[in-house]
Parts: sequence; structure tokens; C-alpha cells
Amino acid sequence: MTVFFLKKIDPSVFAAFFLVFLLSSCASKKPVNGFSSYPKPVAPDYADLKNWAAHPDKKDLADSTPVGSNLKDRQSDAQIDVFFIHPTTLTYARGSDVWNGDVTNEKLNQKTEGGAILFQASIFNCVGRVFAPRYRQAHLYSFFTKDTASARQAFMMAYSDVKAAFEYFLKNHNQNRPIIIAAHSQGTLHAKWLLKEYFQGKNLQNRLVVAYIVGLPVEKNEFTTIPLCEKPEQTGCFCAWRTFKKGYEPTRYFPLGDHYGVVNPLSWTTDSGLVDASKHKGAVLIGFKPTKPNLIDAQIHKGILWIKKPSFPGSFFYRTPNYHIGDYNLFYFNVQEDVQRRVSLFWKR
Repeated sequence: MTVFFLKKIDPSVFAAFFLVFLLSSCASKKPVNGFSSYPKPVAPDYADLKNWAAHPDKKDLADSTPVGSNLKDRQSDAQIDVFFIHPTTLTYARGSDVWNGDVTNEKLNQKTEGGAILFQASIFNCVGRVFAPRYRQAHLYSFFTKDTASARQAFMMAYSDVKAAFEYFLKNHNQNRPIIIAAHSQGTLHAKWLLKEYFQGKNLQNRLVVAYIVGLPVEKNEFTTIPLCEKPEQTGCFCAWRTFKKGYEPTRYFPLGDHYGVVNPLSWTTDSGLVDASKHKGAVLIGFKPTKPNLIDAQIHKGILWIKKPSFPGSFFYRTPNYHIGDYNLFYFNVQEDVQRRVSLFWKR
């Protein structure tokens, strides 16, 4: 199987999605024919709450707080909105299926909610109302296939939904409130396009608190007017990282280079020095339970983030050096602390 780069869309897209399988044991079948060979799922209507995986007007897993913690869901009185774009949960196996997921597929929705919404989107309920649209996500195979024309169409269908959801959110819910953009994996691909189309050089950029665009390579100069967050006191900037085991340099699928932007989520700087585990506030892992703090150190290396292998119950069986699946929740409490600080600074600027 060959990984391709969508050169006509975005040269930094890559196939960093193997560990999506760990979100669920169920896998969909990969498409074996071209995009035009399959019926297209109906576009979601975002006036219907069913088409939101997370929304402040419904009870959902983004309202959750880690088991046994003293954290509180503060969405009811929040003055900030968070627009979260979930990663790929439409994975592949043998056979034939579709290029894009159907937002009415309950099994797929449960997979998305029990993974990304619970372990990632919930991070932000301490500062803002969380909006996370369901969208006709592109199949994981889209990142691997030689059929780049079909993949491109699949990604553009997915983005058309994200764009429609964002426009509905702006018109009907946001009411000129400050905005945080948060995304992971395929969601980051769409977030980059969204930031360029709606924020970069536009009036809306003045309301951007921060963007967390994680799990894909993002160049330092990805945006013309939105800088990389080089220090924890910045707002209106973006944070990005991709997590691997210390000492491991991926040779396939994962581009390396100092031109990629990385923010260390233990120090919230772009310094390349090792940040020791004393700065780690704790992860949230199996059972949505917090781990002990001081579990992970972190260091920026050639456009990726190196960490020591975390020790937790069952970690002996986790042999892969790619920690893509844990990009957010390995740093759950550090991200919470960071977003709270940046929101406070935003109001003071």
C-alpha cells in the first residue's frame, strides 16, 4: 500500500493514522472502486442536534470529567466557544465499502464519541462551550491509496460538512464570542483549511484565542497571519505536535524536518531541550481515569515530539513507538492548564 500526498490540496498531509484502530475493535471495509462508484451519504443538516457529536444544548461525552477528579464542566457559564473537529474513526479492513462515513451510522458515531469526544473534546469543557460536528469523514484508506483523485474527492466532501457546520455555528450560536479551534488527525487537516478560509487575514482572526491542530505535520509558516505559539503567554496562535517514543525516527509516512512547527505540551515553548517529567500534570487513559503526574518527559526533535514510554497498567503490551492515538490525552491536564491560561490572557489583551 502506498501513501500519497495531496499535492493539489495540501502538501503536508500524510498517513499517520494506524493507531485509530485502537479506538475500537470494529473496522469498516476499505473502498475498492473509485469515488464515483459509491452512493454518497446525505449531507447533514446542522440545525438538527443529532448531527453534532458534541453541543452545549445536548448531553454528550464532551461534558465528561475524568473519573475521580475534582474538575468541573463549566460550559453553562463559559464565555468562549470551542469548535472541535474529530479524527478519523472510519477505518479499514478487507472488502469494499465507502469513501465517506455516514453521519447516521450509529456504530461509527459511538466509536467517535467513546474515543475522540470523550478523551479529547472533554479537555476543553473547563473553558468553553464545546461544538463538535459529525461530518462525512474520509475513510482512513484515503490517506494510503494510489487513487488520489478519489481520495481528494472524499476529503473535500468531508471538509464541505465541516465548513457548513462552522458557518451554522457562527450564524446561530457563536454571537461574536471568542473561539478556540481544536482538532486531531483528519480533523487537523480540515482545521488548517478552516483557519485559512475563515481566520487568516480576516476579521474573525481577532476572535481566535488559540488553535490546537494536533496529530498531523503543520509547517511553522503554514499560515500567513497566524503564528506558531512559541511561548505560553501568546494568544491568537497555533499549537501542534506529533508524539513518538524517544529515540525513534519514523522512516515511512511521517515526514521529519525542522520546518514543521512543534510546541512542547510540557513547557508550551518551541525550545528543543528536554523538559523533564516533573512538568507533566497527568494523562487520562483506560476507563477515563487520570494517571499519576510526572509520567512523561518531552523533547522536540526534527519536527516531532519525543517522549519516554509512559508506564501505566497494560503498557507492557503497548509496543508501537507511535503515540498518535494519545496526542491529546497523554497530556490531558497540561492542555487543560494551557487553555485556561490562554483564555485568561485573551481577555486581558
